[in-house]
Amino acid sequence: MASKKFNSVYILDAVSIAGPVEKRGSIRDYDFTMDDYYFNMKTFEQAEVKMQRVVMDHILQKHHLLHSDIDILVSGDLSNQISVSSYAASCYNIPFVGVYSACASFIESLIVASLMIEYKKKANALCVTSSHNLSAEKQFRFPIEYGAPKPNTTTFTATGSVSVLLTKEPTRFKLESYTIGTVVDMGCTDASHMGAVMAPAAARVIVSHLSELNRTIDYYDLVLTGDLGCIGAKILQEYLRRNHGIKMKNHIDSGCELYLKSQEETYSGASGPVALPLYLFNKVLKQKKAKRILLVGTGSLHNPFFVNQKLTIPAISHAVSLEVNP
Repeated sequence: MASKKFNSVYILDAVSIAGPVEKRGSIRDYDFTMDDYYFNMKTFEQAEVKMQRVVMDHILQKHHLLHSDIDILVSGDLSNQISVSSYAASCYNIPFVGVYSACASFIESLIVASLMIEYKKKANALCVTSSHNLSAEKQFRFPIEYGAPKPNTTTFTATGSVSVLLTKEPTRFKLESYTIGTVVDMGCTDASHMGAVMAPAAARVIVSHLSELNRTIDYYDLVLTGDLGCIGAKILQEYLRRNHGIKMKNHIDSGCELYLKSQEETYSGASGPVALPLYLFNKVLKQKKAKRILLVGTGSLHNPFFVNQKLTIPAISHAVSLEVNP
């Protein structure tokens, strides 16, 4: 069984930083924003390390926590060997677990950290993720200097970082249950159409979650997917309707909604593990409308070597149920 309920895991707080394109998007009140991609560092990769440290430092200082007050740090990003997370973690004397599920890494980090909290009487955990447009684009596609043309199915890697503080002490935001997904490969080979690659994996974890916990889609006020983009979101909705008879009237894709429609350079919307937490903590939870939210992280598990070898692209999706109390 891939689904299980948590007993007492809560979100105490979250801190976000957003990049120059994101701060002009649909959200205007991030904790921190960047004026340029370098963030006063020499390289884009070093800028992303700094982004993670900024959000971690702020959440620790805000709650007057020492490194010794945190039992585990779980972090993941898109860089090779998740090196950004590792470099950032090197400044903190906190037990560290690095995770990678591509753009589903944030939800994976919530699951891993929450399982650790479940087995301790009193515990605090930090979950961190980030992505950087210019470092991810040159790793997974082409450096922007190439000026390579892109189809409208392309998603735009979001620049930002989010740190989340989990605790055993009750708060308004309870992590109620989780579902670990399976790797799905539907034969797609187009790295510029990650929405199509990931939608079947998202569908599978949603169906598994509902079946194993004996729920219907209407149990949730909102199903929030990560970064399918506007085209991928439509594929997911149609896939669930045709194959499982599920009509998702309560679905929002973070990637599709993070930017304004006038931001044409973002194509089908945002991608990256930071897309979902940026939209969740700075938009959805601040609106105070949804009480039961199914968070569905989506990740395309490809790299340039396999893509250039014309291999098909596998995908993964994990889900966490979030309950918002009055």
